Amino acid sequence: MPSALALSPHLDDAAFSCGGTLALLARAGWRVTMATVFTASVADPKGFALACQTDKGLGADIDYMALRRDEDRAAADALGIPPPHHLPFREAPHRGYASPPELFAEVRPGDGIVPDLIRAFGELVTATAPDLILAPQAVGGHVDHIQVVRALEILAPETPILWWRDFPYSIREAAPREPLAERFAAFPIETVPYDAAAQAAKHAACAAYASQLGFQFGGVDKLGLQLAREGGVERFRRQGALPGDFARVLGDAG
Repeated sequence: MPSALALSPHLDDAAFSCGGTLALLARAGWRVTMATVFTASVADPKGFALACQTDKGLGADIDYMALRRDEDRAAADALGIPPPHHLPFREAPHRGYASPPELFAEVRPGDGIVPDLIRAFGELVTATAPDLILAPQAVGGHVDHIQVVRALEILAPETPILWWRDFPYSIREAAPREPLAERFAAFPIETVPYDAAAQAAKHAACAAYASQLGFQFGGVDKLGLQLAREGGVERFRRQGALPGDFARVLGDAG
């Protein structure tokens, strides 16, 4: 049985950016592992970290990340894949990034998360033996996405990688910020069309992240509109030769 490993920085990124592809892989009999990186609960958050949940209408007494981990499980179920792996790393607001602009600026010199990510990713690759890895390009420039790319780049697995365009950052501006564009420029574009059933699965998975829909899209109805505009296609940069079984997945989707 072929296998795929999706490395999702946050509790929504993989579903938003490559949910259609994951649904296709699962339906074709692949063993799909979705590993979400920055999922740790932090007791008694303060300042900007606390504002990240209160500005979504959630009280300070709520374990925001536990709620989001539950959403992540529901999204995986909607895609037809097993419950996700939740890695124990803190999001950027809990690592000293103190405002929205800082999340999309340069990585802080004191942010030493990459060595820990390398070790965790190496353990995941060993445990899951993927035939294909899916990971972000860091379109939009979020520091957590950048750190995931850096760690995976240093780990340098021999497995082929489909680097996704980070949705919805990829559509928020006509020319979204792409701080790592040069790193991906030499890789060919891989387009993955996904059929109506996979579109429905992706919509359900994205809608499972109820705490994020207002902030990210303006509500569930606008989520549907944005997904419809994507036209049932996900685009990647391909690093390495795709496994032969992947061509069968695309054939079945057509």
